[in-house]
Amino acid sequence: MNKSKIEWCDHTWNPITGCRHNCSYCYAKRMTARFAGDVRLNLMAKKDYSTEPAADNSENVFILDKPMLNETGNILVYPFGFEPTYHKYRMDYPEKLKMGNNIFVGAMADIFGKWVPGEWIRDVMETCLDNPIHNYLFLTKNPERYTEVGVPAGLENMWYGTTITCDADADRFNYLPAGCNTFVSIEPLMGDIVSKHNVMFRQVDWIIIGAETGRNKNKIVPELQWIKDIVVKADYNSVPVFMKDSLVPIVGEENMRREFPKQLQHSEISPKLKAKLFDGCASCKAHLRKSEMITLLARSKRGEQPKQFGFMCRDCFKEFCKGLGLDIPELIGLAESVTIGPGDEDE
Repeated sequence: MNKSKIEWCDHTWNPITGCRHNCSYCYAKRMTARFAGDVRLNLMAKKDYSTEPAADNSENVFILDKPMLNETGNILVYPFGFEPTYHKYRMDYPEKLKMGNNIFVGAMADIFGKWVPGEWIRDVMETCLDNPIHNYLFLTKNPERYTEVGVPAGLENMWYGTTITCDADADRFNYLPAGCNTFVSIEPLMGDIVSKHNVMFRQVDWIIIGAETGRNKNKIVPELQWIKDIVVKADYNSVPVFMKDSLVPIVGEENMRREFPKQLQHSEISPKLKAKLFDGCASCKAHLRKSEMITLLARSKRGEQPKQFGFMCRDCFKEFCKGLGLDIPELIGLAESVTIGPGDEDE
């Protein structure tokens, strides 16, 4: 799991890597080439990996049960380059995050590519369902597969998106699953898509816009009007818009929109961490942060180390003090904990 540099998510999680779309502008393919090592040597280490048929009967795809190491003992992040690979050892990554995050699943792949075995996709979905504190965002150029594999529907933390770059592929939004949170990533924006496809803005819950990056000498720089048209249609349909930083030179920082849907604006806490941070007041039973309450300690005899047995909210603690005839303002200002039991001094 990596802390992401992608502006619209917190983390990227890549249990599956690799893609066979062969897009000329793909940043992921360029990146894997830097961290693959010698692919020919890696393929010779047959004891370190396995293969299975691709879902579309194209060339076999790869499976790694554990990380593959090079001759110096360093992990090869993409040992087979940009060939589809299932990294099974990464399946526990969401569980390691204690706070809820917006996780982009498959930033280095098209998880729903037609070559990806259905079992791989189901494994990923099962892990997401087992760790519901996170929001999971999926992005594919093959949205038909969402319905084909039967992705979980009706869940607020599951977001299904598709990539659109120009008029030729703008109808992909029609294949986004019904009854789900959906979004469109218009990146890289390579043409006017509004004039023929304005119905899209009534069917999606979020729109991301970005320009092509990198050193491609033939890259298309979006026209300002293309961007304005998208924003106008989105605003008319109350769809939030997130502009990536690649648009700053075109629209200007003062006109940038970095909006998130309401469901992606909060973070939850894992049950394990919640148990550490929160507890109920011993009196009124209100569930509050432990740090905001008075800690109750007890001991059975003098000289014994007191043991924690509960917490009390400050309002209930005031009532507790009143019942004992104690100076409430002074205690409230000073007390972080209260020990109940015999004192250390003789009475």
